[in-house]
Amino acid sequence: MAWWSRKNKATELGAEKRSVPTGLFQKCEGCSSTLDSQKVVAALRCCPQCGYHFTLPTDERLALLLDEASAEECDIELVPMDALSFHDSKSYADRLSVLRRKTGQNDAFRSFLGSIDGVEVSFGVFQFEFMGGSMGSVVGEKIARLYERALSLRRPAVVLSASGGARMQEGILSLMQMAKTSAALGRLRAAGIPYISVLLHPTTGGVAASFAMLGDIIIAEPGAMIGFAGPRVIEQTIRQKLPEGFQRAEFLLEHGMIDAIVPRSQLKSWLGQTLRLLAG
Repeated sequence: MAWWSRKNKATELGAEKRSVPTGLFQKCEGCSSTLDSQKVVAALRCCPQCGYHFTLPTDERLALLLDEASAEECDIELVPMDALSFHDSKSYADRLSVLRRKTGQNDAFRSFLGSIDGVEVSFGVFQFEFMGGSMGSVVGEKIARLYERALSLRRPAVVLSASGGARMQEGILSLMQMAKTSAALGRLRAAGIPYISVLLHPTTGGVAASFAMLGDIIIAEPGAMIGFAGPRVIEQTIRQKLPEGFQRAEFLLEHGMIDAIVPRSQLKSWLGQTLRLLAG
């Protein structure tokens, strides 16, 4: 037995050990800086040092883009069903029930009639918090209706995508949404009504392979991963090392796949100005 022991003076006096509360600081994935979390939130969840874009919760994104008191949410009554009785480690129905309680939403896409910087739009945004923003039959239906409302009201359409792709729990019913949304978008384009597609991190799979890459103008947030299959799958398939930055927004811009990269702080004004130019 040791003849000495380490004692804490505060413990001897009966005081509780003090600890730093969690969540006060976070590490930037871009520059590895340790950041004050409150300053990150105040900067629209971007790194004040390097501009790295952290994930922005859906409610904060809506408040950032849609003009105050202009938003009317549409199709909130649509609820996905477990048509295939899908079951892996748990049933699809149970997963949906848990996510509805956790997120307060029925599915992974929300659509609105509202205005951006004074321009009336038919607007939609993926909620990545709900099953990775995967596209099932209800998500596809809501997107198709968004384009149909834009056509009926003669308003531009704006969709913000952040998705892992088609929802495997709905099988072919999910894959059918690629064709349905693209067909609805085709009718909008034939009428000469503009559509701006905004690609967030990540935009992949069946969403990237359909309406997300069919915008009249396609823009992305800095650093967003955009593509069909993931880089690891591609490397294993072609047995080659991919170029540096492959599938990132900057790589796509350099190779002509998107039209612009717009920082989050400039997105609302950029969309407003562009929509006014397109309307003119």
